[in-house]
Parts: sequence; structure tokens; C-alpha cells
Amino acid sequence: MNISMQGSVSNALRAISFLGKIPLSTAALLTGGARFPRRDFGRVALQCSALALIIVVVVNLLVGAILAFVGAVQLIKFGAGVYVADLVGIAVVREMAAVMTAVVMAGRTGASFAAELATMQTNEEVDALEVLGLNTVAYLVLPRVFALTLILPLLYVYGCIAGLSGGLIVAVSMMNISTPAYLDRSVEALTSVQFALGASKSLFFGALVALTGCYYGLYAERNAAGVGLATTGAVVSAIVGVIALDAIFALCANALGV
Repeated sequence: MNISMQGSVSNALRAISFLGKIPLSTAALLTGGARFPRRDFGRVALQCSALALIIVVVVNLLVGAILAFVGAVQLIKFGAGVYVADLVGIAVVREMAAVMTAVVMAGRTGASFAAELATMQTNEEVDALEVLGLNTVAYLVLPRVFALTLILPLLYVYGCIAGLSGGLIVAVSMMNISTPAYLDRSVEALTSVQFALGASKSLFFGALVALTGCYYGLYAERNAAGVGLATTGAVVSAIVGVIALDAIFALCANALGV
């Protein structure tokens, strides 16, 4: 076995070990065997919610507008311009709002998690917590995972509103579709199942982004370059993971006829 293969196997085993510590630490937390810093949870929740809301809304607004513009160019040729509401509504609710929100949070919050924990690793703060007898996964990872997992579905809701608003703006301004007609088509096209699918995606995306950022941060090299590598690795891996997970959801939804 060559060196590169040994490194790949070692990294895979380390990732599996890290994932295994999450349910164990959660169980320890519930039974009182581990500490959970509520103040840290509140700080992270604020960073994941209110401070990230503007960029999430802006990105989804633009994505909805782009979808409406591209759809309008084609649908007008067939005299079916009003159906741009269906296109934008289904695309935003089922796919784009959840995916784009997760990608934004991967570049913003996932990178922050990785950089923060990598810096703590460089300064030997993680070792100090272990010396004090604290469960580092419960103390450092769980607040971030819980916060982003709970907050991302809420951001998804705002992303849906922004994406649908972007489509409405383009449809009204470029296609002379009335606002009531656009809203009627959107309500008719969208169902609760589609919202449930998008919300469930965002729940898993939030956990994936948080876990990826924390993993790269905790196992970063203890130097300045290690912090940069951890941040880059967290963002790239989280975005690729989100796209791959979305593909799995799409296959499952297609198999179930959703």
C-alpha cells in the first residue's frame, strides 16, 4: 500500500470516527455526561440567522429573477408566458431555495466554523479543553451542528419568498402578467409536498455544512497554512456534498413519484 492510499484510508477512518462521536456526544449531553455551552449556541445561532439573512434573500431573489427571465424567453414563443409562475415556483421551492441557501451558508458559516476551530487547534485551546476533562465534540461541535441544522430550514422559507418575489418582479415588468394572475398560478402549481421536500433537504444540508466545517477545523494542521487549508477544504467539500445529497434526494423523489 503506497503512501497516498494510506493517507486516504486514514482520512476515511478519521471521518467515520468523527461521525460516530456525534451521536455518542449527543447521548452524553442528554444524560448529563457532557457540557453544552448555551452562550456559544446563542452566538452561533445569531451568526447563522439574522446576520446571514440579507445575503440569503439577495441571492435567492436574483436566482428567482434569472429563472423567470430564462423561462419567459422560451415560454413567450409558445404563447404560454403565464406558466413562468409554475416554472419559478416549482424550481425555487423544490430545488433552488434549499440548494442556494446551503451553498451560501457553506461559504459563509461553514468556512467560519472551520477557521474558528482550526485557530483554536493551532493555539492548543482544544487540547486545553481535553485536559479539563470536557467532551470537545459536545462542547465545540454540537452547538454549531444544532444551530445550523435548526436555522437553515427557516432561512429556506425566506429563500422561497425571495425567489418567488424575484420571479414575480420579472413576470410583471417584462411579460405584463398581472400580480393576481401570477400568484394564482403559483398557488395552483405548488403543493405542501413540495415545500416539505425542500424543507427536509435544507435540514440535511444544514447538518452537512456544519459537520463538514467542524471536521476540517478540528483536524486542521497546527499552523497558519493549516487554517487556510481547513477553510478551503470545508467550503469545497460542503458545496460538493450539498450537490451530491441533492442528487440523491432527486433520485428518491423520482422513485417515489413526488
